[in-house]
Amino acid sequence: MNAPPARIILLVTSPRLPAGLLTAAAWDVVRAHPVLAAAESELTTAVRAAGAEVTVTDDPLSALLATATAHGAVVWLAGPAGDEDLARRLGLRLAREPGLAELELMYGSWDPPGARLLDAVAVMDRLQSPGGDPWKRAQTHSSLARYLLEECYEAYDAIVAGDLDALRDELGDVLLQVVLHARLAEELPEGKRWNVDDVAGGLVAKMIRRNPHVFAGASVETIEEITENWERIKRTEKPRGSVLDGIALSQPALALAAKVLHRVDRAGLAVPLPPPTAESEPAGRLGAELLATVARSRAAGLDAEAALRQATLDYVETVRAAEQA
Repeated sequence: MNAPPARIILLVTSPRLPAGLLTAAAWDVVRAHPVLAAAESELTTAVRAAGAEVTVTDDPLSALLATATAHGAVVWLAGPAGDEDLARRLGLRLAREPGLAELELMYGSWDPPGARLLDAVAVMDRLQSPGGDPWKRAQTHSSLARYLLEECYEAYDAIVAGDLDALRDELGDVLLQVVLHARLAEELPEGKRWNVDDVAGGLVAKMIRRNPHVFAGASVETIEEITENWERIKRTEKPRGSVLDGIALSQPALALAAKVLHRVDRAGLAVPLPPPTAESEPAGRLGAELLATVARSRAAGLDAEAALRQATLDYVETVRAAEQA
């Protein structure tokens, strides 16, 4: 009876997790077979600490084949990039010499969800550090403000267009702004600094606080109850002297008017709209008329901002058609 072919096991691990967090199957193979690596690392240290022997070699192809032949199996601790070139060379060699050994790929750990966010933070730190990107290093929160708005509008356009591939890209641009602002804040004066972990930590705490039906066992039966809970908790977190506190005043005028009217209506306040009088200056009369139009659109369940945008886009197409004619 022929002996089974030797095994060469390429053990790939996530560089974003602590080196010792391996699967049970991975620990079984490193304890049962000789282990080779190209260099000392946190992973080689962790494997040795678990009682396995690790040999560092500068000729991995020859060492793997010789060790596999001598011991029946060998484990290769792949580097952070996965050692694709070594795997390719091994595959070609074994294809030319069938029966020499079998090549296996084993994942000792996987990237957790959101792992690439860590990469985004690391790349931004490199760009913002000495020797990085001069343009980014010259920016401030104020100089970047318009880009944050522009990227959000572009993401909005992708949603309206129903282009989810474009939305993925545009959300990446929005994320870039978030990561860049957080990196800039690390350079604020002592006592005022914050970083992306502070941003994420605040978000996590807020989500947990404002969703007690998920995290604290609160009983809710409808979406309306969830919304009421959210608003009640928000009022507790941010006591306001006015129902209009917290409204983003820099948003487009029609959207701002709609938000103000919504807050007034939700608070049950009977505050009449300013009437457009003949005595008013032209701009004042126009503003009052536009505000009244927004109020009518809300009463009809319409979005004045979206309606004006669509009407403008329709006019754009008419203009383009006229140009072609």
